Amino acid sequence: MVRVEIDSIRVSLMSQDRVVVLKDVDSDRYLPIWIGPFEAEAIRVELQGVPVQRPLTHDLLKTVIHELGGEVDEIVVSDLRNDVFFATLKVRVNDRVIDIDSRPSDAIALGVRLKVPIYVEDAVMAKAAIQPEDEVAGEAAPAAGKDEPAATGENLDLFADFLNTLDLDDLDDKRDE
Repeated sequence: MVRVEIDSIRVSLMSQDRVVVLKDVDSDRYLPIWIGPFEAEAIRVELQGVPVQRPLTHDLLKTVIHELGGEVDEIVVSDLRNDVFFATLKVRVNDRVIDIDSRPSDAIALGVRLKVPIYVEDAVMAKAAIQPEDEVAGEAAPAAGKDEPAATGENLDLFADFLNTLDLDDLDDKRDE
């Protein structure tokens, strides 16, 4: 498995679609995953420490897990099938680890609240990760999936077009700010 961190959440200026960009902590590989606007906002609120008056859904889930005696060990982006990413919450209850199926966006939103590591299966990174050098060299970056099902290969073309509009060269500069 590949350890990743949240690099950024991007908004397409053309469509207002959101993409969470996960970065391999040991290389320059990035994994973009389409997410919904509410999940993007839930992640942003926690990362920026924005106070909320009432618990959001992911805050509620965090509380429920803890009150029931559970502890989330890690989040894993576990699969990519038919252009749809899958994730798993690894929840420890007593001495037993339970794998709970999740959308990656919800798993990440919960993970940032719990400050647990996020991993991506090697096969998923091999299928969907991009490297800035790929685009510079003129190679087409592999298209990645999203949380919601894709209907046709046309969606992959739209996704590839969107990825080509992202400016990944400034990612390291923004991290230093």
